[in-house]
Amino acid sequence: MHAVIMAGGRGTRLQPLTTRVPKPMLQLLDRPMMEYILELLAIHNVRKIAVTVCYLPDAIREYFGDGSKWGVNLKYQEEPNPMGTAGGVKLAVHNNTKETLLVMSGDGLTDFNLSEAVAIHKQRGAMATLLLKKVHCPLGYGVVEIAENGKIVRFVEKPKTWTKGQSYCINTGIYILEPRVLDYIPANRPFDFGHELFPLLLQEGIPLFGYEAEGYWSDVGTLEQYYQSQIDMIQGKVRLNLPIEALSVR
Repeated sequence: MHAVIMAGGRGTRLQPLTTRVPKPMLQLLDRPMMEYILELLAIHNVRKIAVTVCYLPDAIREYFGDGSKWGVNLKYQEEPNPMGTAGGVKLAVHNNTKETLLVMSGDGLTDFNLSEAVAIHKQRGAMATLLLKKVHCPLGYGVVEIAENGKIVRFVEKPKTWTKGQSYCINTGIYILEPRVLDYIPANRPFDFGHELFPLLLQEGIPLFGYEAEGYWSDVGTLEQYYQSQIDMIQGKVRLNLPIEALSVR
């Protein structure tokens, strides 16, 4: 496995916290939120990791270095100009990998079983698998509709209404991709996974699946979510190695 952590965003919804600190470096309790992603990847034996950086990249590079402290091997790909989520990933792997790619956001918090998700991806013969989370209110998220066999049939971008009591599968921004998918990403302009690549793959009939993941997930995208994620950690809703001080509060 080869992972790519997307860590180049400006985190504008988290200002003023991100005025001088890149979003992946914001503290969740005792350490930067991207550190939890590294720890999760290491637990699932994903050791080769590329990190896409753009906004305040030195803060990320100086803290994580080569990744050896966490038992992983980190390489950095700086984007001179923002290339979008998919464009940045293509740049980071240079189109020369033959390995399955696990794409994660450096500014989220999750304890998903990544090994299980990859095994299902392989079992289905998927070219791309989106990890999904069931929620009752999908506002602010991209909704993914799947068939009984897990195949994605439709994308609904951030619906404005929803039905009370109904559950929706939302896109968590965690993807498992076969390297052939990179061929569909243009090299010379910004390109986005959710808005452009996945609808294109669906249109082209490429095997595109959704995997309903069990466990905790938060995109930590707003000040409210930033606060709530740390409350969830202290209350034991996330399976993580927490500091002694947090454990004593429970």
